[in-house]
Amino acid sequence: MDDTYVRIPSSELKQFTIEVLSAAGIPRDDAETEADVLIWANLRGIDSHGILRIPLYLRWIDSGVMKPTPNIQIVNETPATLMVDADQALGPVVTTMAMKKIIDKAKNTGIGWAVIRNITHQGAMAYYSLMAAEHGMAGIASVCGIANMAPFGASAPGVTNSPLAIAVPGGKNRPISLDMATSVAAGGKLDLAKDKGISIPSDWALDINGQPTTDPHLWNALMPFGGAKGSGLALMFECLSSIMVGMPLLHPTESEKDKIKLGMQNSFIGAINISTFTDLNGYLENIDRLIAGLKDLPKSNGTDEIFVPGEIENRVYDDRSVNGVPLPPGTVTSLRDASERFDLTLPKGL
Repeated sequence: MDDTYVRIPSSELKQFTIEVLSAAGIPRDDAETEADVLIWANLRGIDSHGILRIPLYLRWIDSGVMKPTPNIQIVNETPATLMVDADQALGPVVTTMAMKKIIDKAKNTGIGWAVIRNITHQGAMAYYSLMAAEHGMAGIASVCGIANMAPFGASAPGVTNSPLAIAVPGGKNRPISLDMATSVAAGGKLDLAKDKGISIPSDWALDINGQPTTDPHLWNALMPFGGAKGSGLALMFECLSSIMVGMPLLHPTESEKDKIKLGMQNSFIGAINISTFTDLNGYLENIDRLIAGLKDLPKSNGTDEIFVPGEIENRVYDDRSVNGVPLPPGTVTSLRDASERFDLTLPKGL
């Protein structure tokens, strides 16, 4: 970790985030939900989806893209499904509500599935899939926005680098939690590179001319992981989210374009009640056995330990919960700007 970074207790960062969002007009309860998701990401080392996002959210609130007091509506509901119109609400506010509802549905029907229309940035998607895992269920979450990634073979944006999060509960172990973008690197990692003042690998993004760039300020299109596999997944996630809710964000018609604003997203989330299909305790034992078996495999050259998805983030969480969240200079500057704008006291050390 860079010695120039300052470490701030997560509790102080969360309280400051709540105060900033409240000052921006967001109801206190919603500000607390948003802050919880942002700081959770920082604690797990997903800094690209943490409080680095505060300046962007404030710009979106100022411009009307993100509504502090939206008219959230349940458009359609069945015993197993839910469709919500978020009315450009803060992503975590609607997504946590929807996930709680489909977890309850899964308890009764075996599965709960929700599609969310017209939402704004939801943060780290693993937060929601893990909500299901905490109830002894498998969780899944994904989101699609406007084009920001070049499909395989293209040199300009045509799909979204839609993230996918899947989590299952563990027995003696913590849940297995996969959270990945369909791009080589999540867009937030390029924002983090800006805050750190560092370059990016040449296979992360293309510039306006369709050429690879190492400057995070010059990117125009992210690159898909695995070539056609990554962009193919992103395309299908559009089919399961934006097109499913009647609000296509990729290649919309001219009339639809007028309704789309930067920052709008559509999403789907699911919860699967494991006990509907098999004995839960037996499932958890098999997950533990699976993890142990993977870790006992022969290691490749240069590998000290084999990790399962989410394990590294758990270790970062344990460290940062005790030693504080490290903040790069660019993020510190953004927090100071927010403090000055709303006349708020910064956490000590900033």
